[in-house]
Amino acid sequence: MSYETLEWAVDDDGIATLTLDRPDALNAFDLTMARELERVFLTDARDDHVRAVVVTGAGRAFCAGMDLSAEGNVFGLDESVDPTPADLRAHLTQAPYHDGVRDTGGRVTLAIHALPKPVIGAINGAAVGIGATMTLAMDIRLASTTARIGFVFGRLGIVPEAASSWFLPRIVGIQQALEWVYAADILTAEQALAGRLVRSVHEPDDLLPTAYDLARSFVVDRSPVALGLAKRMLYRNGAVGDPLEAHLSDSLAMFFTSVGDGKEGVAAFREKRAPKFTGRASELPEIF
Repeated sequence: MSYETLEWAVDDDGIATLTLDRPDALNAFDLTMARELERVFLTDARDDHVRAVVVTGAGRAFCAGMDLSAEGNVFGLDESVDPTPADLRAHLTQAPYHDGVRDTGGRVTLAIHALPKPVIGAINGAAVGIGATMTLAMDIRLASTTARIGFVFGRLGIVPEAASSWFLPRIVGIQQALEWVYAADILTAEQALAGRLVRSVHEPDDLLPTAYDLARSFVVDRSPVALGLAKRMLYRNGAVGDPLEAHLSDSLAMFFTSVGDGKEGVAAFREKRAPKFTGRASELPEIF
């Protein structure tokens, strides 16, 4: 599938590179990019040949935020409606709520979050507004020394979007999340590292090679089913109120993996060889 604002490539190990590709606009996020990002994570990234996704930006920016040069409502919202919480919940996928009320960034991050595969953000430059919040749904973030990250919504009179009020406190803690949102400052890569937003900081030429090495360490000789279930379990069970809930899903996940790829994993361990897993991330069993 071809895209106007993105580049998509997959190597022989199943490591996909998704590049935000509007370099002349510092990869600013517009409605076309929103639709294409949602589509790539709901379609291309779900192909079983794809084992992990590395996301980066073309040129000197990762994503400079929403493209504010668009005519009309730059967020694509329908200003003729007056939605209530009940309306939105009841008609989430229907017009005019799906396209005219729902936050476009949130639709993107929900698609990223739902992908049962590792997603790594390689933040190569400016990542501001949606450029920052879209990375929160990625499992791990690496930054270049040239990266600058900002949750600058307060400067524009709007709120953090892209479900970031769910993701950000879980990554950095509520106190740090509130400070960054209140201040609306631009963070250096080192400040983001100190706040535990990013895993590590790298020289520009080392950023993507490190991200690719990390992705391969996650997926080579690993069961796609076990990885996919583990991702879902960690995100979901970290927020449940009682460990019994985790035990219930753990039990089902252990049952299904032990009678599936687990048999091959045990045999490979005993025979001192690399495993040949046959499970597919597109066929995860229901455990919740």
